Amino acid sequence: MQKVVVISNQGMSAADVLEIARHNAEVKLSEAALSAMAASRSHIDALVASSQPVYGVSTGFGALANRYVSVEQRAQLQRSLIRSHAAGVGAPVEREVVRALMALRLKTLASGRTGVRPVVATTMAALLNAGITPLVREFGSLGCSGDLAPLSHCALVLMGEGEAVDSNGVQRPVPELLAEAGIAPIELQEKEGLALINGTDGMLGMLLMAVFDANQICDSIDVIAAMSVEAQLGTDAVFRPELHEALRPHPGQTLSAARMFAALQGSPIVASHVNDDDRVQDAYSLRCAPQVTGAVRDTISWAATVAERELAATIDNPVVLPDGRVSSNGNFHGAPVAYVLDFLAIALADLGSMSERRTDRMLDKARSAGLPPFLADDPGVDSGLMIAQYTQAALVSENKRLASPASVDSIPSSAMQEDHVSMGWSAARKLRTAISNLTHIIAIELVTASRAIELRAPLTPSPVSAKIISALRQSVAGPGPDRYLSPELTAASEFVSAGKVMHGIR
Repeated sequence: MQKVVVISNQGMSAADVLEIARHNAEVKLSEAALSAMAASRSHIDALVASSQPVYGVSTGFGALANRYVSVEQRAQLQRSLIRSHAAGVGAPVEREVVRALMALRLKTLASGRTGVRPVVATTMAALLNAGITPLVREFGSLGCSGDLAPLSHCALVLMGEGEAVDSNGVQRPVPELLAEAGIAPIELQEKEGLALINGTDGMLGMLLMAVFDANQICDSIDVIAAMSVEAQLGTDAVFRPELHEALRPHPGQTLSAARMFAALQGSPIVASHVNDDDRVQDAYSLRCAPQVTGAVRDTISWAATVAERELAATIDNPVVLPDGRVSSNGNFHGAPVAYVLDFLAIALADLGSMSERRTDRMLDKARSAGLPPFLADDPGVDSGLMIAQYTQAALVSENKRLASPASVDSIPSSAMQEDHVSMGWSAARKLRTAISNLTHIIAIELVTASRAIELRAPLTPSPVSAKIISALRQSVAGPGPDRYLSPELTAASEFVSAGKVMHGIR
């Protein structure tokens, strides 16, 4: 049954945004939201009738804010704003990103602080419900004054212009799409064009999805790292709760250590060498896995806190205050969001780097505790997983480059009126690539650890490892002679992306 998300003037949750963006939830506006919008619009209408210059109502924009615009030109002002600002270039961004930014902009409109008519919000909701997705281009936003270009491409479709695809992803003329869905194009009035584009919605939507995806990756990598420990005849003793809860009580570390310890319980492989005096301490990539994954978890937690604060915000300029005053502000600056987007990229790059080190140990006969070189069936004739590690290393290297922060690279715009920008959109775009890369990285570790564990036969793994390997073998074959590997690595990535690793401990 399709979920229904009701957007009120009090906002919406992160889970609601993901439901709309990824699962096509139906959107409805509450009566309170419609009333709040009507009330704030009355204040804008009062300013329209006065001779007082008000930014976004009767003036130009950005460096042209000192230009007073006559009543007769104000509808054209709003149309011109959207058309000129829809200046993105490059490939279309993902459907879920566009739906997230539309949902978040709708949330702000519903707050009753932007001064738009209710019909603007109901029309945007209708677009979402019809599955009509504006084509938003990769490049165009500086993450200040909001995600202007991406949101303008969406607003253009509300006007019956621009480019869009239908619910099947087929690009068709916008007037045709609107007519088929019974949606009338909007004739924008004073303030409405600006209200549709002056927000951090694109970067925030990508942050919300990144937080979800990164948490799922950490859940998966705790179990995969435990499998690598098992495959390399490592010890589970370093993951005991008393070494983490009391001695170094970082919440993420405590959780990751507990997950790894639980995943290794009941393992005959681990028990086989428990009294081996030659194996005193494991390498850092094994022994310190919860310290690193835990630190990533805590970074994600901070990013989630920032995202929740931004989700509770009303981002527009100017805004309509509760007493009816219309006030300019700088809340559209994306710095808070941009910083955590960059921070996540740094943390996830390091997480992938450690994963690759575990993989390399399993493939190196000098460090793998008796496993065949590259886990090959007939080493020398077969290369095994040698090049899978090359692929993993290439992805790790790419993520290190993507960890270079975008938010330190402000560049002035709008004739120096907008002389400091956040680059939050760019930070979000590279983070999405980093998360995709990391999914492949840990999938390759999973493939390697699974094969290594099976090569320990007749010793058997923990129940958790056995369950995960059994599920993986539905799409990825086990040890054997060399074969076409790329489809198997892709299948493993899909296994990880779908959250199936966690099924092993549920």
